[in-house]
Amino acid sequence: MPRATTSEPLAAPALAAPPLVRCGAEMAGVGTALPATVVPNEAIAERLGIDAEWIVKRTGIEERRSAQPGERLFEFAAAAGAGALAEAGVAPADVDLIVLATTSNEELMPAASPRVAHLLGAGEAACYDVNSACTGFLSAVSVACGQIESGRAVNVLVIGADLMMPLTDPRDRGTAAVFADGAGAVLMRGTLESRVGPIVLRSDGSRADLIKIDRSDLVIRMQGHETFKYAVDLMACSTVEAVGLAGLELDDVDLFVYHQANARILRAVGERLSLAPGRVIDSIAKLGNTSAATIPLALAQAKSTGQLRRGARVLLGAFGAGLSWGATVIEWGGAVSVGV
Repeated sequence: MPRATTSEPLAAPALAAPPLVRCGAEMAGVGTALPATVVPNEAIAERLGIDAEWIVKRTGIEERRSAQPGERLFEFAAAAGAGALAEAGVAPADVDLIVLATTSNEELMPAASPRVAHLLGAGEAACYDVNSACTGFLSAVSVACGQIESGRAVNVLVIGADLMMPLTDPRDRGTAAVFADGAGAVLMRGTLESRVGPIVLRSDGSRADLIKIDRSDLVIRMQGHETFKYAVDLMACSTVEAVGLAGLELDDVDLFVYHQANARILRAVGERLSLAPGRVIDSIAKLGNTSAATIPLALAQAKSTGQLRRGARVLLGAFGAGLSWGATVIEWGGAVSVGV
């Protein structure tokens, strides 16, 4: 019996091209999570053989939060993320991507973000960690914007979380009184027009030894004087660049939310740019330097005091190990999100 043959291949059914949507991005909610344990300057000053006021004068820090044994980084990150989702009115199941900025995950592998997704109930979300030290939150925001603006995601949870106190040398005056533990998060979502300006991100690996943690002992070491100088110069320069790329002047920006490394650095940047002190958010007194968490924690403080309003123009700026630094201007909240 002759075989049946097909003279022409079967044609695939025609598929309608999806409509092209030009997506922008915005920050729509902020959440925080802090350890319950408060460590005042006196506890650290006594150990270092210095006066508690010396710490305030040098850093602007009065107290900080410290995680206790058994408390995990991903737990704080998830709690902060839950707060951001609740404020934005987004269900965990609707999160497309979680980007966690951290330097201090207790495990080399796996990344902390899948554990965060599990705790949140965001089981379908893609997840990964970003390690860009104190610039990590801004780097994660850049990743989130790229995913949203390309149409690959609608809701992206961006978290900055670090437990830095276990990584400090308790005998080192330059770090023991500065670093702290905490987490902050924002929900970024697709909008019909962008509310995040161009993001300036830069690095200089020739200065990498100024701030580092070696795997051999897992202790942070920082050359304070040189770090201070570069932090002021580079955050001031990236601020001017980001504001200019956004088509704005410094006077058009309502708030300046910088990485909270040191109150003296914040004042120096403000003075360099002739900014009124009330426009530069300073949350370091009660929270210390929580590395990648400082910017979302500062945003949350500004929101709680009424300074961060719907439609406010906010400069986000950061500097950290790498060296790495950058800035961007956002307009806070307010647009109708794009559905899927």
